[in-house]
Amino acid sequence: MAYNFSDRKKFTTWRKLWIYLAKAEKALGLPITDAQVLEMESHEKDIDFAMAADEERKLRHDVMAHVHTFAHCCPTAAPIIHLGATSLLYKGLWPLARVIDRLANFAEKYADLPTLGFTHYQPAQLTTVGKRACLWLQDLAMDMRNLQRARDDLRFRGVKGTTGTQASFLQLFQGDHDKVEELDRMVTEMAGFKKAYLVTGQTYSRKVDVDCLSSLASLGATVHKICTDIRLLANLKEIEEPFEKEQIGSSAMPYKRNPMRAERCCSLARHLVALMSDPLQTASVQWLERTLDDSANRRISLPESFLTADIILSTLQNITEGLVVYPKVIERHIRHELPFMATENIIMAMVKAGGNRQDCHEKIRVLSQEAAAVVKQEGGDNDLLARVQGDPYFAPILGQLDTILDPKTFIGRAPQQVSRFLSEEVRPQLEPYKAKMDVKIELEL
Repeated sequence: MAYNFSDRKKFTTWRKLWIYLAKAEKALGLPITDAQVLEMESHEKDIDFAMAADEERKLRHDVMAHVHTFAHCCPTAAPIIHLGATSLLYKGLWPLARVIDRLANFAEKYADLPTLGFTHYQPAQLTTVGKRACLWLQDLAMDMRNLQRARDDLRFRGVKGTTGTQASFLQLFQGDHDKVEELDRMVTEMAGFKKAYLVTGQTYSRKVDVDCLSSLASLGATVHKICTDIRLLANLKEIEEPFEKEQIGSSAMPYKRNPMRAERCCSLARHLVALMSDPLQTASVQWLERTLDDSANRRISLPESFLTADIILSTLQNITEGLVVYPKVIERHIRHELPFMATENIIMAMVKAGGNRQDCHEKIRVLSQEAAAVVKQEGGDNDLLARVQGDPYFAPILGQLDTILDPKTFIGRAPQQVSRFLSEEVRPQLEPYKAKMDVKIELEL
Protein backbone atom coordinates (compact mmCIF):
# COMPACT_ATOMS: atom_id res chain seq x y z
CA MET A 1 0.00 0.00 0.00
CA ALA A 2 2.86 2.39 0.75
CA TYR A 3 4.17 1.82 -2.79
CA ASN A 4 0.73 2.61 -4.25
CA PHE A 5 1.06 6.12 -2.88
CA SER A 6 4.78 6.58 -3.45
CA ASP A 7 6.21 9.22 -5.79
CA ARG A 8 7.53 6.52 -8.11
CA LYS A 9 4.10 4.90 -8.46
CA LYS A 10 2.36 8.23 -8.96
CA PHE A 11 4.74 9.61 -11.57
CA THR A 12 5.05 6.37 -13.55
CA THR A 13 1.23 6.29 -13.58
CA TRP A 14 1.23 9.79 -15.07
CA ARG A 15 3.64 8.61 -17.76
CA LYS A 16 1.50 5.56 -18.52
CA LEU A 17 -1.51 7.82 -19.02
CA TRP A 18 0.43 10.10 -21.36
CA ILE A 19 1.49 7.03 -23.35
CA TYR A 20 -2.13 5.81 -23.52
CA LEU A 21 -3.21 9.25 -24.71
CA ALA A 22 -0.50 9.39 -27.39
CA LYS A 23 -1.37 5.90 -28.66
CA ALA A 24 -5.08 6.71 -28.87
CA GLU A 25 -4.47 10.07 -30.56
CA LYS A 26 -2.15 8.37 -33.09
CA ALA A 27 -4.74 5.66 -33.79
CA LEU A 28 -7.32 8.36 -34.46
CA GLY A 29 -5.15 10.14 -37.01
CA LEU A 30 -3.10 12.77 -35.20
CA PRO A 31 0.48 13.19 -36.49
CA ILE A 32 2.18 11.04 -33.85
CA THR A 33 4.82 8.52 -34.94
CA ASP A 34 5.64 5.01 -33.76
CA ALA A 35 9.10 6.29 -32.85
CA GLN A 36 7.62 8.89 -30.48
CA VAL A 37 5.45 6.30 -28.75
CA LEU A 38 8.34 3.83 -28.47
CA GLU A 39 10.58 6.54 -27.03
CA MET A 40 7.97 7.32 -24.35
CA GLU A 41 7.53 3.64 -23.53
CA SER A 42 11.28 3.06 -23.21
CA HIS A 43 11.59 5.89 -20.66
CA GLU A 44 8.38 5.20 -18.73
CA LYS A 45 10.25 4.35 -15.51
CA ASP A 46 13.33 6.50 -16.13
CA ILE A 47 12.43 9.33 -13.74
CA ASP A 48 14.94 12.03 -12.76
CA PHE A 49 13.40 13.04 -9.42
CA ALA A 50 16.01 15.74 -8.80
CA MET A 51 15.28 17.41 -12.14
CA ALA A 52 11.53 17.15 -11.51
CA ALA A 53 11.97 18.86 -8.13
CA ASP A 54 14.01 21.66 -9.73
CA GLU A 55 11.36 22.11 -12.44
CA GLU A 56 8.59 22.24 -9.86
CA ARG A 57 10.45 24.91 -7.88
CA LYS A 58 10.60 27.02 -11.05
CA LEU A 59 7.16 26.30 -12.49
CA ARG A 60 5.16 25.87 -9.27
CA HIS A 61 3.20 23.14 -11.08
CA ASP A 62 3.88 19.46 -10.38
CA VAL A 63 2.26 18.04 -13.53
CA MET A 64 4.10 20.41 -15.89
CA ALA A 65 7.33 19.79 -13.97
CA HIS A 66 7.04 16.10 -14.82
CA VAL A 67 5.99 16.84 -18.40
CA HIS A 68 9.25 18.77 -18.80
CA THR A 69 11.26 16.03 -17.06
CA PHE A 70 9.72 13.33 -19.28
CA ALA A 71 10.31 15.49 -22.36
CA HIS A 72 13.98 15.87 -21.43
CA CYS A 73 14.56 12.11 -21.76
CA CYS A 74 12.14 11.83 -24.71
CA PRO A 75 13.22 14.68 -27.02
CA THR A 76 11.54 13.19 -30.08
CA ALA A 77 8.23 12.75 -28.26
CA ALA A 78 8.43 16.06 -26.37
CA PRO A 79 5.95 17.91 -28.65
CA ILE A 80 3.16 15.38 -28.09
CA ILE A 81 3.53 14.53 -24.38
CA HIS A 82 0.36 15.51 -22.49
CA LEU A 83 -1.13 16.74 -25.79
CA GLY A 84 -4.48 18.34 -24.90
CA ALA A 85 -4.66 16.64 -21.45
CA THR A 86 -5.04 17.86 -17.88
CA SER A 87 -5.72 15.48 -14.95
CA LEU A 88 -5.82 11.85 -13.70
CA LEU A 89 -7.02 9.47 -11.02
CA TYR A 90 -5.11 6.90 -9.00
CA LYS A 91 -6.51 4.28 -6.68
CA GLY A 92 -5.43 1.82 -4.03
CA LEU A 93 -6.78 -1.54 -2.89
CA TRP A 94 -6.47 -3.25 0.50
CA PRO A 95 -6.25 -6.76 2.01
CA LEU A 96 -9.45 -7.59 3.93
CA ALA A 97 -10.18 -11.11 2.74
CA ARG A 98 -7.42 -12.69 4.86
CA VAL A 99 -8.80 -11.16 8.06
CA ILE A 100 -12.25 -12.53 7.25
CA ASP A 101 -10.75 -15.94 6.44
CA ARG A 102 -8.87 -16.17 9.76
CA LEU A 103 -11.86 -15.03 11.75
CA ALA A 104 -14.12 -17.48 9.89
CA ASN A 105 -11.79 -20.34 10.85
CA PHE A 106 -11.90 -19.13 14.47
CA ALA A 107 -15.71 -18.94 14.43
CA GLU A 108 -15.97 -22.46 13.00
CA LYS A 109 -13.60 -23.88 15.62
CA TYR A 110 -15.53 -22.39 18.54
CA ALA A 111 -19.03 -22.53 17.05
CA ASP A 112 -20.45 -24.55 19.95
CA LEU A 113 -18.31 -23.36 22.89
CA PRO A 114 -20.78 -21.69 25.30
CA THR A 115 -19.85 -18.33 26.75
CA LEU A 116 -21.59 -15.58 28.64
CA GLY A 117 -23.40 -13.12 26.41
CA PHE A 118 -23.54 -9.51 27.55
CA THR A 119 -26.00 -6.67 27.11
CA HIS A 120 -25.08 -3.32 28.68
CA TYR A 121 -21.88 -5.22 29.59
CA GLN A 122 -23.98 -7.15 32.11
CA PRO A 123 -24.30 -10.96 31.92
CA ALA A 124 -27.31 -11.92 29.79
CA GLN A 125 -28.20 -15.19 28.06
CA LEU A 126 -25.45 -17.52 26.88
CA THR A 127 -24.08 -17.39 23.35
CA THR A 128 -21.01 -19.15 21.88
CA VAL A 129 -17.51 -17.90 21.21
CA GLY A 130 -18.00 -18.68 17.52
CA LYS A 131 -21.35 -16.90 17.31
CA ARG A 132 -19.83 -13.75 18.82
CA ALA A 133 -17.05 -13.92 16.22
CA CYS A 134 -19.75 -14.07 13.54
CA LEU A 135 -21.06 -10.71 14.73
CA TRP A 136 -17.60 -9.33 13.98
CA LEU A 137 -17.52 -11.20 10.68
CA GLN A 138 -20.87 -9.84 9.57
CA ASP A 139 -19.62 -6.26 9.93
CA LEU A 140 -16.42 -7.12 8.06
CA ALA A 141 -18.44 -8.80 5.30
CA MET A 142 -20.50 -5.62 4.96
CA ASP A 143 -17.27 -3.63 4.73
CA MET A 144 -16.00 -5.98 2.03
CA ARG A 145 -19.17 -5.39 0.00
CA ASN A 146 -18.92 -1.62 0.53
CA LEU A 147 -15.28 -1.56 -0.58
CA GLN A 148 -15.99 -3.72 -3.63
CA ARG A 149 -18.90 -1.46 -4.54
CA ALA A 150 -16.76 1.66 -4.19
CA ARG A 151 -14.04 0.06 -6.32
CA ASP A 152 -16.44 -1.17 -8.99
CA ASP A 153 -18.25 2.19 -9.13
CA LEU A 154 -14.99 4.05 -9.82
CA ARG A 155 -14.89 5.56 -13.27
CA PHE A 156 -12.08 7.19 -15.21
CA ARG A 157 -12.25 10.95 -15.50
CA GLY A 158 -11.48 10.42 -19.12
CA VAL A 159 -10.08 12.77 -21.75
CA LYS A 160 -12.11 15.87 -20.94
CA GLY A 161 -9.75 18.86 -21.04
CA THR A 162 -9.38 21.92 -18.84
CA THR A 163 -12.99 22.52 -17.80
CA GLY A 164 -14.43 19.22 -18.92
CA THR A 165 -15.73 20.41 -22.31
CA GLN A 166 -13.16 18.52 -24.45
CA ALA A 167 -12.66 21.75 -26.42
CA SER A 168 -8.89 21.24 -26.89
CA PHE A 169 -9.42 17.73 -28.28
CA LEU A 170 -12.22 18.87 -30.56
CA GLN A 171 -9.77 21.44 -31.94
CA LEU A 172 -7.04 18.80 -32.36
CA PHE A 173 -9.43 16.63 -34.38
CA GLN A 174 -10.76 19.59 -36.37
CA GLY A 175 -14.31 19.41 -35.06
CA ASP A 176 -14.76 15.64 -35.35
CA HIS A 177 -16.93 14.78 -32.32
CA ASP A 178 -16.85 11.05 -33.04
CA LYS A 179 -13.06 10.97 -32.83
CA VAL A 180 -13.09 12.88 -29.53
CA GLU A 181 -15.52 10.36 -28.08
CA GLU A 182 -13.47 7.46 -29.42
CA LEU A 183 -10.32 8.97 -27.90
CA ASP A 184 -12.09 9.16 -24.54
CA ARG A 185 -13.20 5.52 -24.85
CA MET A 186 -9.79 4.23 -25.95
CA VAL A 187 -7.79 5.94 -23.19
CA THR A 188 -10.35 4.86 -20.60
CA GLU A 189 -9.96 1.24 -21.73
CA MET A 190 -6.15 1.43 -21.80
CA ALA A 191 -6.19 2.78 -18.24
CA GLY A 192 -8.13 -0.29 -17.11
CA PHE A 193 -11.55 1.26 -16.54
CA LYS A 194 -14.87 0.08 -17.93
CA LYS A 195 -16.45 3.52 -17.90
CA ALA A 196 -15.55 7.19 -17.82
CA TYR A 197 -17.64 9.99 -16.35
CA LEU A 198 -19.72 11.58 -19.09
CA VAL A 199 -19.50 15.03 -17.51
CA THR A 200 -16.71 16.53 -15.39
CA GLY A 201 -15.30 19.89 -14.48
CA GLN A 202 -11.54 20.22 -14.44
CA THR A 203 -11.61 17.20 -12.11
CA TYR A 204 -13.97 14.33 -11.46
CA SER A 205 -16.56 15.09 -8.79
CA ARG A 206 -15.04 15.07 -5.33
CA LYS A 207 -18.07 13.01 -4.27
CA VAL A 208 -16.03 10.09 -5.62
CA ASP A 209 -13.53 10.60 -2.81
CA VAL A 210 -16.41 10.72 -0.33
CA ASP A 211 -17.66 7.33 -1.55
CA CYS A 212 -14.21 5.73 -1.33
CA LEU A 213 -13.22 7.13 2.05
CA SER A 214 -16.63 6.54 3.63
CA SER A 215 -16.14 2.82 2.96
CA LEU A 216 -12.74 2.98 4.64
CA ALA A 217 -14.09 4.98 7.58
CA SER A 218 -16.85 2.41 8.03
CA LEU A 219 -14.18 -0.30 8.09
CA GLY A 220 -12.42 1.72 10.78
CA ALA A 221 -15.56 1.68 12.92
CA THR A 222 -15.83 -2.09 12.50
CA VAL A 223 -12.24 -2.74 13.50
CA HIS A 224 -12.57 -0.45 16.51
CA LYS A 225 -15.60 -2.43 17.72
CA ILE A 226 -13.89 -5.80 17.20
CA CYS A 227 -10.71 -4.76 18.97
CA THR A 228 -12.64 -3.13 21.81
CA ASP A 229 -14.46 -6.44 22.33
CA ILE A 230 -11.11 -8.27 22.37
CA ARG A 231 -9.81 -5.81 24.96
CA LEU A 232 -12.87 -6.36 27.16
CA LEU A 233 -12.53 -10.14 26.87
CA ALA A 234 -8.81 -9.87 27.67
CA ASN A 235 -9.77 -8.16 30.92
CA LEU A 236 -12.02 -11.13 31.70
CA LYS A 237 -9.10 -13.45 30.78
CA GLU A 238 -11.38 -15.33 28.38
CA ILE A 239 -9.58 -14.42 25.14
CA GLU A 240 -6.16 -12.88 24.49
CA GLU A 241 -4.39 -11.55 21.45
CA PRO A 242 -1.02 -13.16 20.52
CA PHE A 243 1.76 -12.54 23.02
CA GLU A 244 5.42 -13.11 22.12
CA LYS A 245 7.51 -15.35 24.38
CA GLU A 246 9.78 -12.48 25.48
CA GLN A 247 7.25 -9.66 25.09
CA ILE A 248 6.92 -7.32 28.09
CA GLY A 249 3.38 -6.34 28.99
CA SER A 250 4.23 -3.54 31.42
CA SER A 251 7.41 -1.87 32.57
CA ALA A 252 6.11 -1.70 36.16
CA MET A 253 3.91 -4.80 36.42
CA PRO A 254 5.66 -7.94 35.08
CA TYR A 255 2.50 -10.08 35.29
CA LYS A 256 0.52 -7.94 32.83
CA ARG A 257 -0.34 -8.93 29.25
CA ASN A 258 -1.68 -5.72 27.79
CA PRO A 259 -3.73 -6.06 24.56
CA MET A 260 -1.42 -3.63 22.77
CA ARG A 261 -2.19 -4.85 19.23
CA ALA A 262 -5.91 -4.32 19.73
CA GLU A 263 -5.21 -0.97 21.35
CA ARG A 264 -3.09 0.04 18.37
CA CYS A 265 -5.93 -0.90 16.01
CA CYS A 266 -8.39 1.17 18.04
CA SER A 267 -6.04 4.14 18.02
CA LEU A 268 -5.51 4.03 14.27
CA ALA A 269 -9.18 3.27 13.59
CA ARG A 270 -10.17 6.50 15.30
CA HIS A 271 -7.82 8.36 12.96
CA LEU A 272 -9.30 6.56 9.94
CA VAL A 273 -12.84 7.50 10.96
CA ALA A 274 -11.80 11.12 11.59
CA LEU A 275 -10.24 11.42 8.12
CA MET A 276 -13.72 11.07 6.64
CA SER A 277 -14.46 14.72 7.41
CA ASP A 278 -11.83 15.86 4.87
CA PRO A 279 -13.45 14.61 1.62
CA LEU A 280 -16.89 15.69 2.86
CA GLN A 281 -15.70 19.25 3.38
CA THR A 282 -13.66 19.22 0.17
CA ALA A 283 -16.67 18.13 -1.90
CA SER A 284 -18.86 20.77 -0.28
CA VAL A 285 -16.58 23.75 -1.02
CA GLN A 286 -15.56 23.11 -4.64
CA TRP A 287 -16.32 26.25 -6.67
CA LEU A 288 -17.90 25.91 -10.10
CA GLU A 289 -15.63 23.78 -12.35
CA ARG A 290 -12.88 23.40 -9.70
CA THR A 291 -10.73 25.21 -7.15
CA LEU A 292 -7.28 24.23 -5.96
CA ASP A 293 -8.10 24.14 -2.25
CA ASP A 294 -8.80 20.43 -2.69
CA SER A 295 -5.30 19.47 -3.80
CA ALA A 296 -3.15 19.74 -0.67
CA ASN A 297 -5.92 18.20 1.42
CA ARG A 298 -6.41 15.23 -0.90
CA ARG A 299 -2.67 14.53 -1.03
CA ILE A 300 -2.87 13.93 2.71
CA SER A 301 -6.35 12.51 3.35
CA LEU A 302 -6.48 10.00 0.46
CA PRO A 303 -3.10 8.30 1.00
CA GLU A 304 -3.46 8.45 4.79
CA SER A 305 -6.85 6.75 4.64
CA PHE A 306 -5.60 3.88 2.48
CA LEU A 307 -2.31 3.53 4.35
CA THR A 308 -4.06 3.62 7.73
CA ALA A 309 -6.60 1.02 6.62
CA ASP A 310 -3.76 -1.16 5.32
CA ILE A 311 -1.79 -1.22 8.58
CA ILE A 312 -4.98 -1.70 10.62
CA LEU A 313 -5.89 -4.76 8.56
CA SER A 314 -2.33 -6.12 8.77
CA THR A 315 -2.41 -5.79 12.56
CA LEU A 316 -5.89 -7.31 12.80
CA GLN A 317 -4.79 -10.23 10.63
CA ASN A 318 -1.91 -10.83 13.03
CA ILE A 319 -4.36 -10.76 15.94
CA THR A 320 -6.83 -13.16 14.33
CA GLU A 321 -4.04 -15.58 13.39
CA GLY A 322 -3.08 -15.96 17.03
CA LEU A 323 -6.16 -15.44 19.21
CA VAL A 324 -5.96 -17.54 22.37
CA VAL A 325 -9.14 -18.84 24.04
CA TYR A 326 -9.27 -20.00 27.68
CA PRO A 327 -12.26 -22.41 27.93
CA LYS A 328 -11.76 -23.09 31.66
CA VAL A 329 -12.02 -19.38 32.50
CA ILE A 330 -15.10 -19.10 30.30
CA GLU A 331 -16.60 -22.14 32.03
CA ARG A 332 -15.93 -20.63 35.47
CA HIS A 333 -17.70 -17.40 34.51
CA ILE A 334 -20.66 -19.41 33.22
CA ARG A 335 -20.87 -21.40 36.47
CA HIS A 336 -20.91 -18.14 38.38
CA GLU A 337 -23.93 -16.78 36.48
CA LEU A 338 -25.80 -19.79 35.11
CA PRO A 339 -27.77 -20.69 38.27
CA PHE A 340 -29.49 -17.31 38.09
CA MET A 341 -30.19 -17.76 34.37
CA ALA A 342 -31.56 -21.28 35.01
CA THR A 343 -34.24 -20.23 37.49
CA GLU A 344 -37.00 -20.20 34.85
CA ASN A 345 -35.95 -23.70 33.69
CA ILE A 346 -36.04 -24.92 37.32
CA ILE A 347 -39.55 -23.49 37.76
CA MET A 348 -40.74 -25.19 34.56
CA ALA A 349 -39.28 -28.53 35.68
CA MET A 350 -41.05 -28.23 39.06
CA VAL A 351 -44.37 -27.42 37.39
CA LYS A 352 -43.97 -30.51 35.17
CA ALA A 353 -43.31 -32.52 38.33
CA GLY A 354 -46.62 -31.32 39.78
CA GLY A 355 -45.54 -28.20 41.69
CA ASN A 356 -47.42 -24.89 41.87
CA ARG A 357 -45.81 -22.19 39.73
CA GLN A 358 -46.42 -19.33 42.17
CA ASP A 359 -45.07 -21.29 45.15
CA CYS A 360 -41.99 -22.34 43.18
CA HIS A 361 -41.40 -18.81 41.92
CA GLU A 362 -41.43 -17.45 45.50
CA LYS A 363 -39.04 -20.19 46.70
CA ILE A 364 -36.61 -19.43 43.86
CA ARG A 365 -36.92 -15.66 44.40
CA VAL A 366 -35.94 -15.94 48.08
CA LEU A 367 -33.07 -18.35 47.42
CA SER A 368 -31.79 -16.20 44.52
CA GLN A 369 -31.69 -13.09 46.67
CA GLU A 370 -29.84 -14.94 49.40
CA ALA A 371 -27.30 -16.24 46.88
CA ALA A 372 -26.94 -12.76 45.33
CA ALA A 373 -26.19 -11.31 48.77
CA VAL A 374 -23.37 -13.83 49.21
CA VAL A 375 -21.91 -12.80 45.84
CA LYS A 376 -22.32 -9.03 46.16
CA GLN A 377 -21.98 -8.39 49.88
CA GLU A 378 -19.62 -11.16 50.99
CA GLY A 379 -17.63 -11.64 47.78
CA GLY A 380 -18.41 -15.35 47.77
CA ASP A 381 -19.33 -17.74 44.99
CA ASN A 382 -22.83 -18.15 43.65
CA ASP A 383 -24.32 -20.88 45.89
CA LEU A 384 -27.87 -20.85 44.50
CA LEU A 385 -27.54 -24.39 43.18
CA ALA A 386 -26.44 -25.65 46.63
CA ARG A 387 -29.41 -23.85 48.21
CA VAL A 388 -31.81 -25.47 45.74
CA GLN A 389 -30.27 -28.90 46.38
CA GLY A 390 -30.60 -28.37 50.14
CA ASP A 391 -34.28 -27.39 50.05
CA PRO A 392 -36.65 -30.40 50.35
CA TYR A 393 -39.20 -28.55 48.18
CA PHE A 394 -37.05 -29.23 45.09
CA ALA A 395 -36.52 -32.94 45.80
CA PRO A 396 -38.66 -34.03 42.78
CA ILE A 397 -36.21 -32.50 40.28
CA LEU A 398 -32.81 -32.96 41.93
CA GLY A 399 -31.94 -35.70 39.46
CA GLN A 400 -32.58 -33.31 36.56
CA LEU A 401 -30.39 -30.44 37.76
CA ASP A 402 -27.28 -31.45 35.78
CA THR A 403 -29.32 -31.52 32.59
CA ILE A 404 -31.13 -28.29 33.44
CA LEU A 405 -27.79 -26.56 34.08
CA ASP A 406 -25.95 -27.91 31.01
CA PRO A 407 -24.65 -24.72 29.32
CA LYS A 408 -25.25 -26.19 25.86
CA THR A 409 -29.00 -26.15 26.51
CA PHE A 410 -28.81 -22.34 26.84
CA ILE A 411 -27.13 -21.45 23.54
CA GLY A 412 -30.16 -21.92 21.30
CA ARG A 413 -29.30 -22.25 17.62
CA ALA A 414 -25.96 -20.44 17.87
CA PRO A 415 -23.89 -23.34 16.38
CA GLN A 416 -26.36 -23.80 13.53
CA GLN A 417 -26.36 -20.06 12.85
CA VAL A 418 -22.56 -20.06 12.68
CA SER A 419 -22.51 -22.97 10.23
CA ARG A 420 -25.11 -21.47 7.92
CA PHE A 421 -23.63 -17.97 8.02
CA LEU A 422 -20.14 -19.20 7.16
CA SER A 423 -21.29 -21.49 4.35
CA GLU A 424 -23.83 -19.16 2.74
CA GLU A 425 -22.30 -15.72 3.17
CA VAL A 426 -18.66 -15.76 4.26
CA ARG A 427 -17.00 -18.57 2.31
CA PRO A 428 -18.53 -17.58 -1.07
CA GLN A 429 -17.37 -14.00 -0.53
CA LEU A 430 -13.79 -15.23 -0.08
CA GLU A 431 -13.76 -17.38 -3.23
CA PRO A 432 -12.18 -14.74 -5.53
CA TYR A 433 -9.29 -14.27 -3.06
CA LYS A 434 -8.29 -17.91 -2.57
CA ALA A 435 -4.95 -17.51 -4.32
CA LYS A 436 -3.78 -14.88 -1.81
CA MET A 437 -4.86 -16.51 1.46
CA ASP A 438 -1.51 -18.02 2.50
CA VAL A 439 0.27 -14.76 3.34
CA LYS A 440 0.94 -14.45 7.10
CA ILE A 441 1.62 -11.23 8.98
CA GLU A 442 4.53 -10.85 11.40
CA LEU A 443 4.59 -7.57 13.32
CA GLU A 444 7.68 -5.75 14.51
CA LEU A 445 6.53 -4.72 17.97
